[in-house]
Amino acid sequence: MFLSPAALTWLPGTLPLADAGWWPVAIFATAFLTCVSALARLALTRAAKDVVRLAFRCLPGKVQMTLGALTVGGVALLVFSTQQETSLQSAEMKDGRYVALDTTPHARGLVEISRRRYEDVLEGDQRTMLAVPGLLCLGAACAAMTAGELRRADRAAAPADVM
Repeated sequence: MFLSPAALTWLPGTLPLADAGWWPVAIFATAFLTCVSALARLALTRAAKDVVRLAFRCLPGKVQMTLGALTVGGVALLVFSTQQETSLQSAEMKDGRYVALDTTPHARGLVEISRRRYEDVLEGDQRTMLAVPGLLCLGAACAAMTAGELRRADRAAAPADVM
């Protein structure tokens, strides 16, 4: 859900939501609520950790492969975005100038930057803001599917009511 736009930040140009201040809050709220509901659903099964692991392994192979590929891609995207050799964050425009927060040790503060550097810093921030919630939602998907598999197994193992 969020990993695709995070990958799009590697393309030239900026994403259309770059100037909106509400989108990080909306993304993290969505990811948080999704994770909480998926973990609650998994907790309601009251299954042991070993059983949960076995239930995940009972998911169809294509589902496991897709979740695994998305996880590897999301982690790689996050690692590559954090390995950039920049110490600039939170780019913004103030009084017609482009500024960013410099986080190098002993030189912390706002520094003026060029427009090109501003776009690079903005894309890096977007990449992180999209990859982290994407991985959280991916974990929530794993939890929800595993809980569904546990419930399916419980229904199949339950004795039929005889009337």
